[in-house]
Amino acid sequence: MDIKNYMQNMGVEARKASRLMASADTNVKNLALTHIAKAILREKTALLAANKLDLDAARATGLDDAMLDRLTITEKSINIMVEGLNQIASLADPIGEMTDFKYRPSGIQIGKMRVPLGVIGIIYEARPNVTVDAAGLCIKSGNAAILRGGSEAIHCNQALAKLVHEGLAAAGLPTSAVQVVETTDRAAVGELITMKQYVDVIVPRGGKSLIERISNDARIPVIKHLDGNCHVYVDDDADFEKALRILENSKTQRLGTCNTAESLLVARSVAKEMLPKLADMLISHGVEIRGCAETLALVKNAKAATEEDYYTEYLAAIISCKVVNGLDEAIAHINQHSSQHTEVIVTENYTKARRFLREVDSSSVMVNASTRFADGFEYGLGAEIGISTDKLHARGPVGLDGLTSLKYVVLGDGHVRA
Repeated sequence: MDIKNYMQNMGVEARKASRLMASADTNVKNLALTHIAKAILREKTALLAANKLDLDAARATGLDDAMLDRLTITEKSINIMVEGLNQIASLADPIGEMTDFKYRPSGIQIGKMRVPLGVIGIIYEARPNVTVDAAGLCIKSGNAAILRGGSEAIHCNQALAKLVHEGLAAAGLPTSAVQVVETTDRAAVGELITMKQYVDVIVPRGGKSLIERISNDARIPVIKHLDGNCHVYVDDDADFEKALRILENSKTQRLGTCNTAESLLVARSVAKEMLPKLADMLISHGVEIRGCAETLALVKNAKAATEEDYYTEYLAAIISCKVVNGLDEAIAHINQHSSQHTEVIVTENYTKARRFLREVDSSSVMVNASTRFADGFEYGLGAEIGISTDKLHARGPVGLDGLTSLKYVVLGDGHVRA
């Protein structure tokens, strides 16, 4: 296959489709989404069979447990895909919304209109659900998408792509509005991230090495996060039962996600009482604890942490732990070591909670809730196209608004500048 020509043709078709999608009626876009959702439910058995082919091949090549977890779809995850599409359909259409109108002394009115970004290239590993989430969000936000999933999910991604095309066609929208790259040749990624005449933004989702490569080589703006070193801080004023429940869910519900807790901080004044019990819970789930000297003194089975451990996203049954003097040291530690993804404080002190929210520099900051809530679906966005730890142009889970831009509109009635 001539990869360059293949990708260029895909870019041409995506650009054409983006013009049509930008002017598509809300009801038509919603019709496509609901049809895709129904098709996914109808083909549930076929999708699970396609996923099994991918999983069998992945296990044969020795793919690690975290990647296998991301690759796996179940009846539950299929139902979540469907619910996400229906939720996106129920959300207000941001396209064409006009806001912030004001009169100027000249008599003209100035305002802003929300518009699509255009063509979005999404590059991702494992996670077949990204195919559906990205398609749904791009359709509703009036964009066209070029999706390049990993070779490990090729069967499931192609099966899902057919259902997306079925929904687009049923609604009278161009099937080229969502294109899935069919080749597993990595050269396709190199072409996609440099086609600035056709692609307006790139969204990488996957491991740190993939995202670093895209960030370094892309000639197109990138919405990204490199890793998810998420923290849970148990404050002096924490409720122990809440802390236990939040930490357990944050760390052990799933090990291979970017919103899994990788670091535990405990205030010194409560460490002697709380840390051994928190550690027992983690150890009962098979989690290895790597801690500071005070942690080692309180937790018999803990191992000594290195400075690198406090920067690490493990995506495994390992957590770093540090006893800190209090809120000031916790905030300083997080802002130094965090990847600016998601951080949690467990506290009953309102003033401390407000300080934590204000001073921690991450894309999601939480009080008394699990890090696992840092997700577009849980935030009511229907789904997410990714999580951005950048500060421009979107931050946190990227939903419909994150896939749009604003342009100024001016209303006059024969006005001319003096």
